[in-house]
Amino acid sequence: MSRKIIDLSMEVSKDMVTFPGISKTMMTVLETHEEYAANIGAAKFGVTSLTAHNLIVISDHAGTHIDSLYHVVPDAPGCDAIPLEYCVSDGVLLDFTDKPIGYMITAADVQRQVKKIGYSLKPLDIVLINTGASRYNTEQRYLVEHCGMTREATLWLIGQGIKVMGIDAPTFDPPIKSMFETQKFWEAHRVMCEKEYYHVENLANFDALPRPFGFTVSVAPVKWKHTTGAPVRAMAIME
Repeated sequence: MSRKIIDLSMEVSKDMVTFPGISKTMMTVLETHEEYAANIGAAKFGVTSLTAHNLIVISDHAGTHIDSLYHVVPDAPGCDAIPLEYCVSDGVLLDFTDKPIGYMITAADVQRQVKKIGYSLKPLDIVLINTGASRYNTEQRYLVEHCGMTREATLWLIGQGIKVMGIDAPTFDPPIKSMFETQKFWEAHRVMCEKEYYHVENLANFDALPRPFGFTVSVAPVKWKHTTGAPVRAMAIME
C-alpha cells in the first residue's frame, strides 16, 4: 500500500509573519563547519570541516503550533501534558473559504459543512478549519484577512468528542479588529477555561488535500516543559 505525506506546516524563518505581540524569530549560525572543527581541535589533525550549529530563538506561538491550556488558564498544564493520543487521529477538513474577512464561524456553519461532506464526526477526530488565509501567509494581510471560530462553534465540536482542532490562520478566533468591533475577545480561546481542548494555529497547504476526510493528521508538539504553546510539524498521511 502506497503512502502520501502532505505537509501542513508553515515555513519557519526570521522573516516569517507572526501574530501581533509575538516576538520575531531569530536564526543565526552559531558555528560554521570549519569553525567547529577548529574549536574542537580536529582541524590540526586534518579534519577541517565537521558539524555546524544554529542558534534559534522563537516564541512558543510562532509558526505552526499548538496551544496548551496554560495559554489561557494560569494554573493549567502546559504543552508537555497534551495527550499524544489526541494529536494523531483521523482528519476532517471543513471549508469556510467562502466566508468574508472577519466572519465569525457559528455552530450552525460547522454543522452544515459536516453534513455537506457527508461525514459523521467521532471522538478524537482532528477537525481542520479552512479559511484560505494560508495562501498568503508570507504577507502582512495574513494577520487580518481571515475568518475565525466562535465560542459556540468550538463548544459544539467539543460536544462531538473533538479534542484537537486546527486553523490555517494566525489565530483560532477572528482577527483582532473584528473582536474589537463586536467586543467579543478571544472567545474560542477562552473555552479552555471550561473545557479541555487544544487548537493548532498557522496550519498551511490545505489546498493539497484531495478530499475532506480519509486521511490521518499528526500535530504532535515538541515536548517543551510547561509552555503555553509548542511547535508542531503538522502533516496529513494518506494511504
